[in-house]
Amino acid sequence: MKLPLGRQPVAACLALLAAAPVVGSRAEAKFEQPIAFSHKIHVQDNGIACLYCHAYARRGPVAGLPSVQRCAGCHTTIAKDKPEVLKTMGYWERNEPIPWQRVHDLPDYVRFNHKRHVLAQVECRECHGDVERMDAATQVSSLSMGFCLQCHRKRNASTDCLTCHY
Repeated sequence: MKLPLGRQPVAACLALLAAAPVVGSRAEAKFEQPIAFSHKIHVQDNGIACLYCHAYARRGPVAGLPSVQRCAGCHTTIAKDKPEVLKTMGYWERNEPIPWQRVHDLPDYVRFNHKRHVLAQVECRECHGDVERMDAATQVSSLSMGFCLQCHRKRNASTDCLTCHY
């Protein structure tokens, strides 16, 4: 398909952007977290669903992190003598949020909405990898524009710029 002359530079720029990784991508980065939280123990070993702790993912743009209250709801009785649980309960007793380091972060010009993806039945692992097998969460996908466009095309979802950039 031949584009009108005025649109060729725009198409070329979009093609380059789609192939480029996200500036400041956190893929491969390791973070020192305040608590050695194991997704493997919680999800794979104990069968806790992602949306139980990341409840905002089905309600809005961000998945959110569980509140200390959510953690304390279980850990006042379960595994309460484990060192990492004792750290968690220390935050609960001091009425302080756990200062988690963000692992998955998109540039400010991208408007990603978890709710849309949850409602479209996109599995968490499609973007976040097999988190249920991870002791420490790490970013395994580039989350680049190209990564997202490939998925949108595969699912026949919109690739209009304003879908993600508004």
